[in-house]
Amino acid sequence: MLNSGMLNPGEGPIRSASYLPSTLDHLLWGRLPSRADSAVLSIDAGSEVTIDTISHEGILEDQGRDPKAFFGAHGVEDVLEDAVALAASEYPRTMGVDGPHVVTGPIEIRGAQTGDVLAMTLVEALPRVPYGVVSNRHGKGALPQEYPQGTDVFSVFAALDENDPTRARMSFGPGDTRSASFPIAPFLGIMGVAVDSDERPHSVPPGAHGGNIDINLLTAGATLYLPIQVPGALAYIGDPHFAQGDGEVSLTALEASLRATIRFDVVPREEALEAFGDLVGPIAETSEYLIPTGLDKDLDLAVQNCVRAAIGLLEARYGMDPRHAYAYLSAATDFNISQVVDVVKGVHARIRKDGFA
Repeated sequence: MLNSGMLNPGEGPIRSASYLPSTLDHLLWGRLPSRADSAVLSIDAGSEVTIDTISHEGILEDQGRDPKAFFGAHGVEDVLEDAVALAASEYPRTMGVDGPHVVTGPIEIRGAQTGDVLAMTLVEALPRVPYGVVSNRHGKGALPQEYPQGTDVFSVFAALDENDPTRARMSFGPGDTRSASFPIAPFLGIMGVAVDSDERPHSVPPGAHGGNIDINLLTAGATLYLPIQVPGALAYIGDPHFAQGDGEVSLTALEASLRATIRFDVVPREEALEAFGDLVGPIAETSEYLIPTGLDKDLDLAVQNCVRAAIGLLEARYGMDPRHAYAYLSAATDFNISQVVDVVKGVHARIRKDGFA
């Protein structure tokens, strides 16, 4: 039975002095914070917070909304206490109207102002469970007319390899004893700030607020930069993943709960303009890459938006003539499809940081 490696609320390693468990009073399900929401935690800029997240897979209505039964069918003896509590609660969520994702927050960053940029750095991402799920459902995904076949939802269970917990293992098919393994690279599909609206946005489409951007480069050490829309930023995280390929074609990644430590820094507007130009959407950064993004319901337009963002970034940070930046990007930069399954499609560029003199 799979019952090791569990990180229930308050148990196991907690890196930061500030800790936010994913209890019912600390989360939203299916919607993201707006300016009307109250912070569940208030911190100073530069602070680290260790935050528990809950995967939606195994708790949704089309999977029985009973994670003990769902995961028990795959040999799992213990399920996260907070996931069980959420599924059993009367949380006011309407399937098909609200999104599937669970987010923890929002967190107020004291002194953060509209027009500043919030830098969210993933310091650490610890698996809370030794297993995850990939699902295709409701005619969604890259092949909506073809999958799932003969059912409304098809979920595939994958466990961390007992001999190498840096890899997950998935079977070839029902009743098939063969399996395929692949490396895990934990990251958060959702990192965001509250929108300047009284209405909470749906959790599925990403936007200038961040949200469900699903960029798999945002592993430990990476930073996401977001334009702040409301005082205090009201930041949140969720949609935890063990692994995801660019495109996320089936609909979900390998969805699995994480304990994430985030450092929250505020970049004043003047400094942000020098570093990024007029930032209107998410930009990420790793030790190797600058990662501008493009978003649109039309994938072609998402690519164009990403190219424009990349040109603007090179012009702002390095003083590069935009015509030369356009040429440089064509020769030296990969443009990747982040995901095609979240209504608003995402594209991100990988601009190498080591090539500028």
